[in-house]
Amino acid sequence: MKKSLILALVCSVAFAYNANAHDSTGCGLGSMAWRGQSGVLPQVAAVTTNGTFGNQTFGISSGTSGCDPNGRITGGTQKMVLSFLENNMEQFAMDAAAGEGETLTTLAGIMHMDEKYVSEKTYQNFAYLFSDENVDAVDLTLKFYEIMKA
Repeated sequence: MKKSLILALVCSVAFAYNANAHDSTGCGLGSMAWRGQSGVLPQVAAVTTNGTFGNQTFGISSGTSGCDPNGRITGGTQKMVLSFLENNMEQFAMDAAAGEGETLTTLAGIMHMDEKYVSEKTYQNFAYLFSDENVDAVDLTLKFYEIMKA
């Protein structure tokens, strides 16, 4: 249960860092009401408002409430990054320490980011990413997204 909650939070928070998305709540009345606020509670309130009143669906179909009927769906990237890091943590650690390697190239591709940028940022922030030997994939993913946003 705890891991599921953490995974849900990672996905919510990480979605905000997606280079192609403005926030993790999408459009709609809730997103407009809590615009500019950050953190889990405002995001949950915005999504709940959107879902409860069905205004996000109306906004998308009508082009109102900050919605774009021609918008692009951008979800899923953070789940791919988490899954990739879960299965490649050791190699990622070695590549991040060296500032180059296949895992960095793959992550850059998943995130649609410049490979050189991803490599440099992970190299510069290696000590932060791997603050102890027991770092888990969820924490690593959160930290990775944090440094990619900076």
